[in-house]
Amino acid sequence: MSRVSVIIPTYNRQRFLSKAIDSVLAQGFADFELIIVDDGSEDKTKELIDTYSDNRLVYFYQANQGVSCARNLGLKQSKGEYIAFLDSDDWWEKDKLKIQVEFLEKNRDVVATHTEEVWYRAGRLLNPKLKHKKPSGYIFEQCLQLCAVSISTAVLRRELFDKVGCFDEELEVCEDYDFWLRVSCQYPIILIPQYLTLKDGGRRDQLSFRYRPGIDRFRIRAIEKLLESRILNDEQVALAIRELKRKCEIFIQGATKRGKDELAQFYRQLSEKWQ
Repeated sequence: MSRVSVIIPTYNRQRFLSKAIDSVLAQGFADFELIIVDDGSEDKTKELIDTYSDNRLVYFYQANQGVSCARNLGLKQSKGEYIAFLDSDDWWEKDKLKIQVEFLEKNRDVVATHTEEVWYRAGRLLNPKLKHKKPSGYIFEQCLQLCAVSISTAVLRRELFDKVGCFDEELEVCEDYDFWLRVSCQYPIILIPQYLTLKDGGRRDQLSFRYRPGIDRFRIRAIEKLLESRILNDEQVALAIRELKRKCEIFIQGATKRGKDELAQFYRQLSEKWQ
């Protein structure tokens, strides 16, 4: 049984996937299984996988059902004590797993870690904005504002999923935002202050691009679900309602500007519901 299960969901990413896979197989920490979940790719992803002979790599194929379903299948098939995720167009520095596993071994009360990350857009290095500064500890308020933890940076204890659940398969996007809300309202998420994760974004094939504008409607739904779950304390409820109303107002303004009055009215009523 491997110590770490690394899960890569992928969909039509054959031209990026080898970089992600190679960065895992090159890790200095070798006690892992690498689970590739192909979410119905129509390119040559399977042919690429067949070029690898490393017996730590396991491949699963499913009909296209979305990234949440793919990650959940990976979790179901995994056996590791620790779980790490890597998006198929991101990659890691060679000591990432070693550093995070050693930290978790020394800090048995910590269930979730993440790292700093280097951002590229179309191959060009980006300087993150101040709002993207990585937080550490009890970061629920920061997680409400935006997705404060990048999924490719995380290494988590397996038992965390028994406590907070898996990824919501009804959310087409922002499933990571939803997941980190459920984690951060109950547990600290500790930052390893090293740049161990790299990502290249700003492409039209990415979900965040495809659902822009209007992506906040999925974050609003995630906050509403959390409020309905009744697991928040009074302070967290107030923070969640404040952020839900703020996001609703932004969405209302955008819908009104585009002449979508019924949609604007729906989110106006939703905002008024949470007084």
